[in-house]
Parts: sequence; structure tokens; C-alpha cells
Amino acid sequence: MSQPQQPLLKLEGVKKYYPIKGGILQRVQGYVKAVENVSLEVFEGESIGIVGESGCGKSTLGRTILGLEKATDGKIFFKNQEISNLPEKKRKTFKKEMQMIFQDPYASLDPRQRIGAALEEVFVIHTKMTKAEREERVLQLLKEVGLKEEHYDRYPHEFSGGQRQRIGIARAIALNPSLVICDEAVSALDVSVQAQIIKLLKDIQEKHRLTYLFISHDLGVVRHFCNRVLVMYLGSTVELAPSHELYANPLHPYTKALLSAIPRPKPGVKKERIRLEGDLPNPANPPKGCPFHTRCPIATERCKQERPEWKEVAPNHYVACHEVQ
Repeated sequence: MSQPQQPLLKLEGVKKYYPIKGGILQRVQGYVKAVENVSLEVFEGESIGIVGESGCGKSTLGRTILGLEKATDGKIFFKNQEISNLPEKKRKTFKKEMQMIFQDPYASLDPRQRIGAALEEVFVIHTKMTKAEREERVLQLLKEVGLKEEHYDRYPHEFSGGQRQRIGIARAIALNPSLVICDEAVSALDVSVQAQIIKLLKDIQEKHRLTYLFISHDLGVVRHFCNRVLVMYLGSTVELAPSHELYANPLHPYTKALLSAIPRPKPGVKKERIRLEGDLPNPANPPKGCPFHTRCPIATERCKQERPEWKEVAPNHYVACHEVQ
């Protein structure tokens, strides 16, 4: 009998709070609960989409996993080792295996530095390669992401948005990581360029056996790119399911509202749009009970008082809602 696959990444009750300070002495008066009790298992070679409205905590979760933000509570395991409280020196080993592709590739590049030198920095910090070896490796990376040798000596402003994102991808895969977090990696690009970058990401995933956490607000892209989808609301997880299952049979009212907003250009076919009343509540003062009850069309008195349990309602389909059995 085969052993069950161990998760590459595992989150247990991860929280990230930001203190709110005020007064003359700048004392802590409260907390912004950006990420609230997130648990998740991510397996090698899969792509998990993380979706939700702006401000739901999906980017903060990605940064916390990477260690760019320190978790307030909870545990983060990577390859069966807890990394949430590792000292900076010991965490350096894992930094090579966990990388991020940012939303704005231009902002993540030094405008005064040639692209070749920017990519070589990775090898200067983490390897003992000679100058010639670094240059050869950078040229290989440029070719792999669809750029040319002549791009080596150019500056960031000389590239288009799509080309800059290819540079960001090259930098992310330079050290052969196991996990790459894509933080709105295609949202700033034209639709035609988005398709090219998505194809490139898939090709690289197959070649290097990469695992992706794909943070996005574009549910159409997530549907075609990801194996599973995690839906977040106000820092909390509300639904997790295989992509085909989630889009065919969403269970949480918030997920249904999100999916109803996807444009489906079919002439003559009308689609009912679920419109949520009100705005996302203040994460510094979240509502009692279910965090979604203030906007939920099916909320009951129980929803206002009791936080729903995160439960598996079908094989690999998890949801946090009192009204889903």
C-alpha cells in the first residue's frame, strides 16, 4: 500500500495581525486582522489559486508564507520542517526554495541596473559561481523565458510590461525553487500578453516540477490555470475545492457571488448576477460570528453569533458556512 503524499507546504492556524497605535505614547489600541486562522496543505506540482476581493488578505498570506511578514500566530511547515519561527540565518536555506513573482515587475527592478546584472545578483548572493558562469546561466534563463541575448545589457525602461514580467519569472526560477508565489502576476498585463505569460508559467511548471500559489482577483484566469482554488474573505478561508468542482458547484454564498461576476459572452443567454450589499467590513473591527453575515443573503441569527466551522462537505471540498451541510 502506497504512503500518502506529504504536503510540500502546510499552514496550521496562521494569523497575521498589524497593531494600531495611537495617542502621544503610541500605545497599541487594537489590531488589523489581515489573516485569520488559515490552514492549508499544498502538494508538490499543483497550482492553488487564492481569490477574493481586494483587502481580503490573500497577498498578506503570500508574504507571510515567504517570511516577508512575520506570522502573529500559527505554524508554517515547508518540507516537513517548521519555518515560521526560524532565525534569519537558518531561514536563508529555505529562501532559495521559495520565491515570488510580483504584480508590478517594473517596481521590483532597479531602474539604474542592467537586467543581466540584476539577474546575476541572485547567484552572487547564493552561489560561488564565477563571473563567466553567472553570465552563462543568466543567458540560459533569458532564453527559457522567451527573451534574447541582446536583452542582457538593457535597462528595465527599455522593456514592455510583458517582457518585464518575463524577467521577474526568470529571477524567480533562477535558483530552481520548489514553490513560487505569483502575486497578481498577470493582472497588470493586456489580455493577449496574459495568455502568453500563463502559457510560459505552465511550461516552466512542467519542466521544473514547480508548485504555484496563484494569488489573483481574475477568476477566469484562475479557472484555467489552477488545480484547486481557495476563497478568502476578510482574512479567513471560506471555501476550498478542486477548480472544476468549485466552478461547477460553489457552496458558500460569497463564492457564488464572486463567480456570478465572471463575464460569459454568450449571445442570448442571460446570467443572474448576485449583488452583495455593503462593503467589506473593517478588518480592525470584524463582525461577530461569521465574518460574511453582514452581506450574506441567507444569513440567520446563528450566523450573527457563532463562527462557522471549517468542514469537509464532499471529497476535498471544504467550506465554512452554517447553511451548508
